[in-house]
Amino acid sequence: MNVTLSSLSLPAKTLPTITSISEFPNNPKALILERCKTIKDINQIHTHVIKTGLTLNPSVVENLLESTAIVLPGSSMDYALAIFNQIQEPQTEAYNILIRGFNLNRNPEKSILLFKQMKENRVEPDKFTFSCILKSCSKLHGLKEGEQVQGQILKSGFGSYGFVQNTLIHMYANCGKIDIARRVFDEMPERGVVTWNSMFAGYTASSYWEQVIELFQEMLKSDVGFDVVTMISVLTACGRLGNLELGEWLSDYIVENGLTGNLNLITSLIDMYAKCGKIDVARSLFDKLPRRDVVAWSAMISGYSQASRCREALDLFQEMQMENVEPNEITMVSVLSSCAVMGAFEIGKWCHFFVKRKRIKLTVTLGTALMDFYAKCGSIQNSLDVFKKMPVKNVLSWTVLIRGLASNGEGRKALDYFSQMRTRNIEPNDVTFIGVLSACSHAGLINEGREFFVSMNRDYGIEPRIEHYGCMVDILGRGGFIKEAYQFIKNMPMEPNAIIWRTLLASCKVHKNVEMGEESLRQLVKLEPAHSGDYILLSYVYASVGRFEDATRIRGEMREKGIKKTPGCSSIEIEGGLHEFFAEDSAHPKSVEIYDAVEKMMKRIKSAGYVPDVAEARLDAEEDEKELSISHHSEKLAIAFGLIKTSPGTTIRITKNLRVCSDCHNATKTISKVFNREIVVRDRNRFHHFKDGSCSCNDYW
Repeated sequence: MNVTLSSLSLPAKTLPTITSISEFPNNPKALILERCKTIKDINQIHTHVIKTGLTLNPSVVENLLESTAIVLPGSSMDYALAIFNQIQEPQTEAYNILIRGFNLNRNPEKSILLFKQMKENRVEPDKFTFSCILKSCSKLHGLKEGEQVQGQILKSGFGSYGFVQNTLIHMYANCGKIDIARRVFDEMPERGVVTWNSMFAGYTASSYWEQVIELFQEMLKSDVGFDVVTMISVLTACGRLGNLELGEWLSDYIVENGLTGNLNLITSLIDMYAKCGKIDVARSLFDKLPRRDVVAWSAMISGYSQASRCREALDLFQEMQMENVEPNEITMVSVLSSCAVMGAFEIGKWCHFFVKRKRIKLTVTLGTALMDFYAKCGSIQNSLDVFKKMPVKNVLSWTVLIRGLASNGEGRKALDYFSQMRTRNIEPNDVTFIGVLSACSHAGLINEGREFFVSMNRDYGIEPRIEHYGCMVDILGRGGFIKEAYQFIKNMPMEPNAIIWRTLLASCKVHKNVEMGEESLRQLVKLEPAHSGDYILLSYVYASVGRFEDATRIRGEMREKGIKKTPGCSSIEIEGGLHEFFAEDSAHPKSVEIYDAVEKMMKRIKSAGYVPDVAEARLDAEEDEKELSISHHSEKLAIAFGLIKTSPGTTIRITKNLRVCSDCHNATKTISKVFNREIVVRDRNRFHHFKDGSCSCNDYW
């Protein structure tokens, strides 16, 4: 941090001239602090002080300064500076008050500049000065200045004061020097609860959760009792580590000691239970709160989001709005995460509008959450727009963009951004390379994929994980190199999981490779014998080459083993409400209208050249029922609902829990052309952007 004295602006506000000295009440401090509620009050008392000549009394002026800079910080700081400038030779106490005022006013730069001015004017700082200025260094992450202040503390002999050492611990921890903070802590001869809490705060700020727990165990062995602040730090660590046992021990302590009325403490308890997987216990505590602030709401919404109970997260968010509790950044991040999972595009867009309207700072965390939401709702251009507006980006921001572009069919553009990322000297991580390899897969860049797979270890020292091997199997399989993909699996340094074999099986369906498809299923049955999708995929492989008897046989094996097909479910968001559809389902209140729209839709696309693929129909359907069966797949029901409920030209966004079948894929391509609609479908594997009769996946998914 580079600051100069010239950047400290001390306005020379014109003040009344001293005229005379007269009697002032016996307790001027009490009078000043009692009466100074507004700037107008300060001005009146200040005028009285000047008229009576009491500006020559340091105690009176300093108390007036305290009222202005500390009791009424913010807009009154200019007035405080004007009062300070009228003091002929301000002493330590006056400097201390103004430094504290700047800190309270979130202006630590001016605190440090005033401290430098204090030294230049040969005014000696005291222990309170050093404590305040260390807080300024901490707020600015000014390690260099903090180290210089520590040197002055040692020279001045104030290093033994506990509260000075506490702020020193906090400064080093906040500046990322947690080891030095711990050394200061360990060297202290006496450590009260505030000192322990300073160390807890340091570990918490650095996300050193294991050390928080270890320090608490050490504290329990000492003769120092813990307090509410301690428990909040430890409960936070329990949540991050999933340490339910210690969390419940603290919960019992809170109940036994009558601390259940402390909102901050119970909110930490809610957060701990939610992060430890006890979401219903967390909700029970939340519901019992007599008053719920934004932190409590955010903790509960975040808990639902992290537990993948996203619908409940969004329901609670709507409840929060009805209670007129204004969300903060943490709330927004959790809600956006749930919107991304649910495909709740309109709710997420409202969140973005709220962020802009309230001028909430677009931090790395919030910006990345917005990017991820848009990318996972198939609105990749909006994701790019957010990325470009973010003032600060980290490796996660770049990774989210690269993966988002890849999954939305923009593989080459994803690789362009990876190149830009490297040009800016941002080191990729293992997750970045999953995005890069995925981009190669979606763009059909086989040779580039091979090169990146080798490069990640050779050039970046990143050991490929099983996810990277899975991407390579997809790259090879997509390119038709089925046997090479199989050999690649056999040569893996770790045992292939079900996802690896399932990726190969999906490639076999596209390239109609029965032999490798059968081998893939044999391996899958060993790993996940009850997974219905694997049997269905092989049945499609058989059907694609005309082996319908084998397709029927494999479905029969499913029935014999009691394996039930996971029902396909497609959802669409209309006017902020999510509507779910299952194949041949009539549960929706508008089902009659929807099925009528489906019938008309199918007639129009048939006239445009669409030919139903009855191989995708239920195998137990009669021959004359197969065409009707596939016309009632969940995607088609959701699209028909979108057509009748949205205005012409509106993009239709569908989320499906399973892989889109070939017939629905072909039908949706034709629908996009006939109805002049862009249709975005997010299935289990990727995004499909249908427009003008074609799809972004180039018919490989």
